[in-house]
Amino acid sequence: MTMFAWTAGLLAVAGLLLVLLVLRRRLAVVVVSGLSMEPTFHAGDRLLVRRTRLARISVGDVVVFETPDWLGTGEPLPPERRWMVKRVVALPGDPVPDSVRGVVPEPRVAPDRLVVLGDNPSASFDSRQCGFVDAGTLLGVALRRMS
Repeated sequence: MTMFAWTAGLLAVAGLLLVLLVLRRRLAVVVVSGLSMEPTFHAGDRLLVRRTRLARISVGDVVVFETPDWLGTGEPLPPERRWMVKRVVALPGDPVPDSVRGVVPEPRVAPDRLVVLGDNPSASFDSRQCGFVDAGTLLGVALRRMS
């Protein structure tokens, strides 16, 4: 093998590693657990998630965020329960939806907060029970289900 071929191969591998590192910082894969997002997503579905900030979120987006300490157990969560998947129904400054008004005293969504609901209300633990979600726990937006 010539020195040129060896150098070109090394550069190609380095370039591929760089692309993978960039994608890893921008994308994540999360596994859905529970029934709260049925019929849109089912337990065991793998979602491709684009890491993003609150400013890039829109009403209707399906977001992934760290499970808040809503349950009050104080115990570490197993890895499969680390993330929650819900649909955004209100952003900072939006009026608080009627379904959440009994839990949240404010008339508008607080800054750096979201209102999220599961697509399956009878099986979802969401803003209807616990109020706002802190945008600091946001991982990103679900782009698609992976096969």
